[in-house]
Amino acid sequence: MVRLEGALLCLMVMIMDLIAGILGIEAEIAQNKMKYVRVLIFECKEPSHQAFGLGLAAAGLLALAHVIASLLGGCVCICSQEELQRSSPNKKLSAGSMILSWIILAVGFMMLVIGAMSNSKSKRPCGISHHNFLSIGGVLCFFHGLICVAYYVSANAAKEEESMGRPSGTQMTGMPHHATHP
Repeated sequence: MVRLEGALLCLMVMIMDLIAGILGIEAEIAQNKMKYVRVLIFECKEPSHQAFGLGLAAAGLLALAHVIASLLGGCVCICSQEELQRSSPNKKLSAGSMILSWIILAVGFMMLVIGAMSNSKSKRPCGISHHNFLSIGGVLCFFHGLICVAYYVSANAAKEEESMGRPSGTQMTGMPHHATHP
């Protein structure tokens, strides 16, 4: 039953990130349909209310998917070099994918918000070009979904290893961990 729930949660996070990515790309398409004049890196363009709404919706879904994956995966901490060396591969993968998911969240969320906010004005703003922010943020949503699933699966595998009584990083041998040598 636990595996079914885990599979459904992973599927839900992937679907949310997939929808967020599609919304980000659709926002970019809506933004590119508007008229604009470009000189070097500066441009004046008509804002797109549709791009604004789609970009903010994508950012919201990305953040929600991250919160769900982080809460359900738990916190896997490796605080020292010694602990890193003793950690199991599942715990190392979990910690690495957690850090990577936070980095992708930060960059993708900022790209989507910057792209959406460039379309929030009611008049024609002029400034530095913000092309491709929405589509790059949308593509990062896809990667975020994959990394969050890897995090959830590896975090649960590390928890399962620890609950079986094996400290992380120890190997299964014929001798119990607490045995002393004569």
